[in-house]
Amino acid sequence: MKNFFDEIKLELQKGAKEKKHPFHYFTIATLGVDKFARLRLVALRNVSEDLKMTFFTDKRSKKVVHIKENPRVTLLFYNPSKLLQLRIEGMASINSDQFQIQKTWEGIGDEAKKDYQTLTAPGTALAHPDSLEYLKEGDFFSIVDIEPFRIEYLMLDPERHIKVKFTKNGDTWSKEYLVP
Repeated sequence: MKNFFDEIKLELQKGAKEKKHPFHYFTIATLGVDKFARLRLVALRNVSEDLKMTFFTDKRSKKVVHIKENPRVTLLFYNPSKLLQLRIEGMASINSDQFQIQKTWEGIGDEAKKDYQTLTAPGTALAHPDSLEYLKEGDFFSIVDIEPFRIEYLMLDPERHIKVKFTKNGDTWSKEYLVP
């Protein structure tokens, strides 16, 4: 029998390493102060052996405000060639390890660093895209870590769809098959 959990881990780790992998970009949902779900696309930057996932953002973004107010997030990954969907629920946190933040920042290319050096916060109105201004020094770079506690694996197979729910209890994951 196929090891679904190993497949999940492998696909997520590939998504973090390979820019062209379908899991490199995923949708994250947070809950806004108005209780509306806020969804946006982010890039998967790292997946540890225990499945902690990491992405980068501007610390002034609304998602940071939402995570600080309510750290529960939902992630959605989809691989169209494999017809594989992962829905992951977890607890997000803003990384405060200044050494890790600095080390990560130093590994980012100059062009990509500009995403975290805008003079005004993400979501601020602009007169025109060409009027975007950048800081002369400093940045608003932030790392967000997500500790998953529930994963739903859905494989859309022409013969039969397969849905499996994994739930984390302490350091172990339990498995339960679900009706797709």
